[in-house]
Amino acid sequence: QVQLVESGGGLVQAGGSLRLSCVASSSTFRTMGWYRQAPGKQRELVATINVGGGTNYGEFVKGRFTISRDNARKTIYLRMSSLKPEDTAVYFCWASVDVWGQGTQVTVSA
Repeated sequence: QVQLVESGGGLVQAGGSLRLSCVASSSTFRTMGWYRQAPGKQRELVATINVGGGTNYGEFVKGRFTISRDNARKTIYLRMSSLKPEDTAVYFCWASVDVWGQGTQVTVSA
């Protein structure tokens, strides 16, 4: 069974940065990405990246986040900068078609 393992979440002050990582235990997925879910809200797209490096971002990102991948390491990264308190959420790694990680908490303090 394929697993996605996230790391890199934590507590950061507003304006700070974090980098999330997600490693796939097996297989190279055509598309991988990040979603997030804040308390009381629906899960929303943060960013996706395909095996060729094409990316797609949620509208709220506005140039603050960058997704990248290392196919040899079956790993994707999410570099988050200029973090805001409203970015506080559980961030989930996702791989096509429907594989999810367990989530990592990101908390941004004001």
